[in-house]
Amino acid sequence: MHIGVIGAGYVGLVTGSCFAEFGIFVTCVDKDESKIRALKKGQIPFYEPGLSTLVQKNVKNGRLKFSTKIGNAVDASLAIFIAVGTPPRGDGSADMQYVEQVADEIARHIKDYKVIVTKSTVPVGTGARLREIISRRLKEQIDFDIVSNPEFLREGSAIEDFMRPNRVVLGSSSQHAIAIMKDLYRPLYLLETPVVVTTVETAELIKYASNSFLAVKISFINELSQLCEKVGADVKMVARGMGLDQRIGPKFLHTGPGYGGSCFPKDTRALLTIAGENDVELGIVGAAVSANEHQKDHVIDKIRTGIGPLKGKAIAVLGLSFKPNTNDMRDAPSTYIIEKLLKEKAVIRAFDPAAVEDAKAVFGKKIKYAANSYDCVKGADAVVIVTEWNEFRNLDLAKIKKLLKTPVFFDLRNIYEPERMKKLGFKYFCVGRG
Repeated sequence: MHIGVIGAGYVGLVTGSCFAEFGIFVTCVDKDESKIRALKKGQIPFYEPGLSTLVQKNVKNGRLKFSTKIGNAVDASLAIFIAVGTPPRGDGSADMQYVEQVADEIARHIKDYKVIVTKSTVPVGTGARLREIISRRLKEQIDFDIVSNPEFLREGSAIEDFMRPNRVVLGSSSQHAIAIMKDLYRPLYLLETPVVVTTVETAELIKYASNSFLAVKISFINELSQLCEKVGADVKMVARGMGLDQRIGPKFLHTGPGYGGSCFPKDTRALLTIAGENDVELGIVGAAVSANEHQKDHVIDKIRTGIGPLKGKAIAVLGLSFKPNTNDMRDAPSTYIIEKLLKEKAVIRAFDPAAVEDAKAVFGKKIKYAANSYDCVKGADAVVIVTEWNEFRNLDLAKIKKLLKTPVFFDLRNIYEPERMKKLGFKYFCVGRG
């Protein structure tokens, strides 16, 4: 079978490469000519562990091709995956112009039956909208089906998530289209991966509901961390005690400076917009969004309290990406924290194992950039860990203390043990630990 993937961004490139690894022939399309030239050489435009090797392998064996022409993919493919961006608008709704442009282009090139699959995160009702666009643009009467197949890829472990998913969601009214999709995912049957077959609208909502629920868990534990600080409790032990209950589970009960990235902030706001358009109040999701914003301000207050007046203070920031194992800076807590510190005239020096170049596109020359963790903290009045990269988990603390001007340490990810840090002579601040 041959499939087309429209969009060579994060979702599209991972999807195309992994399907190629399944033995399917894939044409991945993007209108960015420079990106396509780089991909043909095996150069990946973002950081994702293992993806470069997977792309190079499948390009070499001929199962993965790249093109700037949608027509090439449509002609060769039975199934066409739409994996372009749906960035947020100012009102929180998803901007659907790229998805609709792709639908229009697909319609111009269809000559026989196709399965058109939405892989992008799209509002409920998009499947019906795509059917309307394509039907209106078709030059002649040609049969096609629409399928919603939302992605559940975590940045930093996307290949594993595709190859060993918790579930595959397929939404369509066509049994023929469902059969084709099941055939594409056949290699997962050996893993007994659950396949959820439902309507297009239900599949579209499953994606938003999943991300919003995880955001709620994070906001819940972050709010609880503030109570822990007031009453002298340890949020790590509270989370452990909760997580051992199988009805709750331990995942996403890790406190920090708030959630970020390309999904949770965008998808929670989009779900609230969808609910508002349908006169439904999602109070819990709305509270999670508010709690997340409050958590960012809470850690700023913590830094301000620990250091005193920020004007002229040199602050070392370790971790810029929104999570480890990615260079993604979208809605990263670091951007909010750094901007706030800059407004109070602090001097920022930052380091991240993968996201320094991306940070330069965000901050430019407003902050300084370090070559490594120790270069970052040298001469600083305080160090702030924002992202829990593995290399920050085993720092030479004696060396860190010696390099700092004053031994003030803000651990916003609770990596280190408070008693140990105090014994080493640090003025140590964590989140939600009494």
